[in-house]
Amino acid sequence: MTTYEVKVFTEEQEALVVKSWAAMKKNAAELGLKFFLKIFEIAPSAQKMFPFLRDSNVPLEQNQKLKPHAMSVFVMTCESAVQLRKAGKVTVRESSLKKLGATHFKYGVVDEHFEVTKFALLETIKEAVPEMWSVEMKNAWGEAYDRLVAAIKIEMKACSDSQV
Repeated sequence: MTTYEVKVFTEEQEALVVKSWAAMKKNAAELGLKFFLKIFEIAPSAQKMFPFLRDSNVPLEQNQKLKPHAMSVFVMTCESAVQLRKAGKVTVRESSLKKLGATHFKYGVVDEHFEVTKFALLETIKEAVPEMWSVEMKNAWGEAYDRLVAAIKIEMKACSDSQV
């Protein structure tokens, strides 16, 4: 029997996330692209999950659809992390969360994909704010990411259940 323990997102974790996001926000487009390039470096097959990359011969860093997508994902992830303690939950709009769940379900996203993405996110943040990086910051961002993924998985399960 497994027990699901809800961890509290502490004031200290919130402060680390808020401070680092404030430092990264102005470079969100560049960092978002770096984030996705890391994902594809770790898991090249993940590119097949993005329709706008499948038949493209353009180098990834020059793909005009990847850049805005990567930035929006990075910003949404970071903004969700910043709001986590204040809201007490993931604060992505419910309609967006449902859409995220449906899209991730449609493309067959599994736990391993989320793990690769988490690793890429943490590496991107570590490189963006090396002077701030610490085990505590890594744990804070990891916890925030895990909560966002948990919310997306709930919506993915809803999609799965509705297809039964």
